[in-house]
Amino acid sequence: MSKIEQRLQELGIMLPPSPEPRFTYIPCSRTGNLIYLSGQDCRIDGELMYSGKLGREVTIEQGQAAARQTIINCLAVMKGYLGDLDRVERIVKLLGFVNSAPGFADQPYVMNGASDLLVEVFGERGKHARSAIGTSELPFHTPVEIEVIAEIRD
Repeated sequence: MSKIEQRLQELGIMLPPSPEPRFTYIPCSRTGNLIYLSGQDCRIDGELMYSGKLGREVTIEQGQAAARQTIINCLAVMKGYLGDLDRVERIVKLLGFVNSAPGFADQPYVMNGASDLLVEVFGERGKHARSAIGTSELPFHTPVEIEVIAEIRD
């Protein structure tokens, strides 16, 4: 078992299978030693764990849990692409979109649910640059969508 998978097990996290895209895109693209993940959401077994806008239907705490689940789904995509999460040298950047009600401005707090988990899993290699962007709508009314850029090794 890889070190990262062992760490996930210690945290009580079981990665789901890498999701199959329903539309015309690929879940992961590589150029050089960087992988770019397509946006993921907070699905568990194909169903969104929460639905709606932060600051209206979804609380900050629920948004943080949604961001955490979204990163778990991102890790599943990485594992599906790489085969071994120990190949991840570091997380370079997260781009987080938060489905926000008018006036909601706490997107960084929501995205901490994702960032904190990456540091728990990868340690210093999990620290990353990040954008937390409020948006008026996201597909399927997901509260959070996250893209990841990671540096990998062969």
